[in-house]
Amino acid sequence: MPNLYEQLGGDAAVDQAVEIFYRKVLTDDRISRFFDDVDMDTQIAKQKAFLTMAFGGPNHYSGLDMRQGHKHLVERGLTDEHVDAVIELLGESLQELNVPAELIAQVAAIAEGARKDVLNR
Repeated sequence: MPNLYEQLGGDAAVDQAVEIFYRKVLTDDRISRFFDDVDMDTQIAKQKAFLTMAFGGPNHYSGLDMRQGHKHLVERGLTDEHVDAVIELLGESLQELNVPAELIAQVAAIAEGARKDVLNR
């Protein structure tokens, strides 16, 4: 059986989802401030590599672990509400690509599984 990465459509699908996701993030008043001084080209590339790995695709992610990568954001006030917004926007992005609900639920479960590390708990 194909893994989640393959079921979603591989590189092309992850690339599209991340592009849509960050368009949503940057216009969402709940979380956009966390990206004010971020190089978005670098961020998008890191996110594509991370999600590819997290969904079972080739591992080319070389960024920080979730705790280290988000520590400065927690210090700036990152909370559960912000993580909820990220998961919501990721789901909406996948819906725009007509990803089946059961696959979106799997993606949400992976994101939810990272919550404690993202929030440094």
